Amino acid sequence: MSSLKILSVVSEVFPLVKTGGLADVAGALPAALAPHDIETRTLLPGYPAVLVALGEGETVHRFDHLFGGPARLLAGTAGGLDLFVIDAPHLYDRPGGPYVGPNGVDWGDNAQRFAALGAVASGLGLGLLPGFVPDIVHAHDWQAALAPAYLHYSGGRRPGTVMTIHNIAFQGQFPAYMFGMLGLPPHAFAVDGVEYYGMVGYLKAGLQLADRITTVSPGYAGEIRLPEGGMGLDGLLSARSDVVSGILNGLDEAAWNPATDTLIPSPFDEKKLKARAANKVALKQAFGLDPDPDALLFGVVSRLSWQKGLDLLADSLHTLTGLGAQLVLLGSGDADLAGRFSWAAQTNPGRIGVELGYDEKAAHLIQAGSDVLIVPSRFEPCGLTQLSALRYGALPLVSRVGGLADTVIDVNEMARTTGVGTGVQFSPVTAPALQLALKRIAGLWQDKVLWKKLQRNAMTTDVSWERAAKQYAALFRQLAAERAA
Repeated sequence: MSSLKILSVVSEVFPLVKTGGLADVAGALPAALAPHDIETRTLLPGYPAVLVALGEGETVHRFDHLFGGPARLLAGTAGGLDLFVIDAPHLYDRPGGPYVGPNGVDWGDNAQRFAALGAVASGLGLGLLPGFVPDIVHAHDWQAALAPAYLHYSGGRRPGTVMTIHNIAFQGQFPAYMFGMLGLPPHAFAVDGVEYYGMVGYLKAGLQLADRITTVSPGYAGEIRLPEGGMGLDGLLSARSDVVSGILNGLDEAAWNPATDTLIPSPFDEKKLKARAANKVALKQAFGLDPDPDALLFGVVSRLSWQKGLDLLADSLHTLTGLGAQLVLLGSGDADLAGRFSWAAQTNPGRIGVELGYDEKAAHLIQAGSDVLIVPSRFEPCGLTQLSALRYGALPLVSRVGGLADTVIDVNEMARTTGVGTGVQFSPVTAPALQLALKRIAGLWQDKVLWKKLQRNAMTTDVSWERAAKQYAALFRQLAAERAA
C-alpha cells in the first residue's frame, strides 16, 4: 500500500486555536490517519497564537502580494501537528478571534482573509513546494472552500479535492463586487461556479467544484439534502448525491479519558463507577448546589444559541425542578439566553447553577459529575459533547437529529429488553417533547440497577477515531487512484 499525502486546509485547529468542534476534528484526524500510511500537513492562517506556538518556523515561500500585502509561508511543528502557516500580518495579526473582532463583529475583510487560505492551498496542491505535493487537498468548511475552486480553474494537473461540511449554516457569502479580487477567471462567476444568488458563495463553490463532499455524520448527510436542513444548498447537494457521504466524527480519547483525566478530582472507569460519585459531589460544590446525593443532576456544556435548542431547555426548567432534579450549565453566546439562565439560577438557589463562558476544567467536571448531559439541538452535524458524555457515563439526553441520532441509542422498550440503550432521544424538537424526555429519563433514574447498566453501555461505546479514519483513508485512496488514472 503506497503512502498518501494529504493537505488539510482549515481555519482553526486544536490545540492551537479553537472556537468549536471544527478545531477538534482537524486536530485529531491527522494522527488517526497516520496508521493508514497517510501523511497529513495542515495549512492554517498565522493568527498570533499560532505563530507563538510555531516559534521561528522555516520560511519555505514568500509572496510579494497576497490579498493586500506581502506574506510568508512557514513550515514547522506545533501541538503535535505538521503545519504550513500563512504569515500575513495584514490579514491575521490582530486581536480577537479567528472570525470576529473584540467587539463581536465579523472582520470586514474575511473575504480576503479566507480567499488567501484557499489560494495558498491551491498553490501547494499544484506543486509550490516540490518536497510536499499532496495527493488530496482536504478543505474544511466555508473558510477553506475556495481551495477546490482555485484548483478546479487552474487548468493543469491537480490533486483530488474533498470538501467537508462541519456546519452548513455558515456559508461565507459576500457581495458580487468582491469576485474581481479573487483572481479567478471571469467564467467562474456562474451558477456552476462560485456565484450564489448573485453573490460570491465560498461554501457553495467548494460543494460545486470539489471531487468529493463529506459531512460529519451519516444522519446529517441526509438532512442537508432536504429543504429543512440544506440551508438553501439542498438542491446542489441532491444533484451531487453520488459524491456525498457522511463520516461520523470521533473523539480524542486521550484528552477525554475518565480513567486518566487530571482535570477531575476522582478518575474512574466503567469497572470503578463508585469513584464517579466524588465528582458529582465536587461538581455540586463548584456550582453552589445543595448536596442532596439522590437528586438527579443534569448538565449542559454548550454554546447558548437557537441552533443548540437552549431556549427549549429554558422553557422546560419548571419541569426539571418539578422532578426534584438539579442543573449545572456552562456556556456563552446569546445574551437573552444567558440572562434567562442566570435569572433561573438566582431564583432557584441550590437547584440551578450557571457559569457563563468556557472553562476546560469545568467542562470535564460536568461530564464526570452529571448524571445526564442535555443536548437539545435543533440541528447537529455531529456533536462532540454527547460523545464525551458517553465516555464519562453521563447519559446523553438528545434531540433526534443529525449526529446525535447516530451516536445515542434510545432506551426504548426494545433497547431495555435487549440491554443496548445508552441515552434518551426526543422528537420533535420542541419544549413539550423535551419535557417528556426529562420525565422519561427521571423515571429511568429510579431503577439504580438499570442506570448502572446504561452507564456501562455508554462508557464502552466506541467513540474513537478508528472507524472514521478507515473511512477517510478509503475515500482518499479511491479518489487518488481516480486522479492518477
